[in-house]
Amino acid sequence: MDIRSRFGLRPVINASGTMTGLGASIVSAPVIDAVAQVLPQFVEIDDLQRRASAVIAEACGSEAGYVTASCSAAITLAIAATMTGDHPGLIERLPDTRGMPRSEVVIQTGHLVNYGAPIDQAIRLSGARAIPVGAATEAHGYQLDAAITEHTAAALYVVSHHAVQFGLLTLEEFIAVAHARGVPVIVDAASEYDLERFIGAGADLVLYSAHKFLGGLTAGIVAGTKTLVRAAYFQNGGIGRGMKVGKEGIVGAIAALEQWRRRDHAAIRARERGHLTLWRETLNRHAGVRAEIDADPTGNPLDRLKLHIDATQARISAWDLADALAHPPAGEAPVIVRDHEAELHFFFLDPCNLHPGEEQIVLARIVAELERAQRSDQPIVTPFHQRDARRLASRRNWPD
Repeated sequence: MDIRSRFGLRPVINASGTMTGLGASIVSAPVIDAVAQVLPQFVEIDDLQRRASAVIAEACGSEAGYVTASCSAAITLAIAATMTGDHPGLIERLPDTRGMPRSEVVIQTGHLVNYGAPIDQAIRLSGARAIPVGAATEAHGYQLDAAITEHTAAALYVVSHHAVQFGLLTLEEFIAVAHARGVPVIVDAASEYDLERFIGAGADLVLYSAHKFLGGLTAGIVAGTKTLVRAAYFQNGGIGRGMKVGKEGIVGAIAALEQWRRRDHAAIRARERGHLTLWRETLNRHAGVRAEIDADPTGNPLDRLKLHIDATQARISAWDLADALAHPPAGEAPVIVRDHEAELHFFFLDPCNLHPGEEQIVLARIVAELERAQRSDQPIVTPFHQRDARRLASRRNWPD
């Protein structure tokens, strides 16, 4: 029996991507095997983290690394490290930063995203205060330079599809300005493919999610200079205690990084490209639909299908179609799409987390809903704000 049925969970098909709310990614068999082997055993966590440090350093081109509970936890702990160093008294004092000389973090306004929680909250959890740089859609080096003062502990750069993708400082310029003022740069690269780019560009700490493209268990990976990684790791004796990771998460991250180097990335991209081509060629035959293959906005070597919906011709809005796919009639598979921009009349299909054959199910479900809309007596177009309110109400109804 599928364990989802055992627990009364819907057997959803993930066409959204590496989303935490859907379980992030498919964990590979070698990672599962490594985790299963360590679960019944006792290990000394410091020694296991030393092994993780060596593996992370090799994979990322850094001096050191360690594993924590999540990339969000890594943001908080990395910032804490820049304020306390490895001083145990200061580590135990956080999040009280009174009397500490540096407790501010500069971040571009266009990077103040919500990834399931506000990123400035991850900053504030350390006791630090976020200092926005520039406007939401425009930032310059002189603005970053002006925001840095004697109270600045770190500069945080966010690489994410949630962030504004134009008008902001490039990573290289951001690092150059911060380093010229003696400020360490932390890069939030939770969902990024390239494990070497950011350290190679000069970042002091880079943070990844082990459970997204790497396909590990839920965990965060911290890579960077030995001094700052060490200070971040020592936060486990302070605010990091509530963000600790178990032996299974550390071993899962190690195994995922080892698998990453052996993975046939070209073959995976070719398979995904086949799914995208199938979807594009079929869906473009339907009224009110324009399907195009769209490159990842942060430069990851992958594509998605961008599905534009003209509600006048399709007789259904992009958000209503996304909702219909997620909540189908009885007996049909729920399909979750990447719909965070649906109010702009499009959503994405991401093939990276599909099991074999699910690409056909996704296509069949979309075609079925489009045909259902064409047969409907009235167009299926609800005001977007009603949809947003309905989703919020549903979340707030938990656990009922």
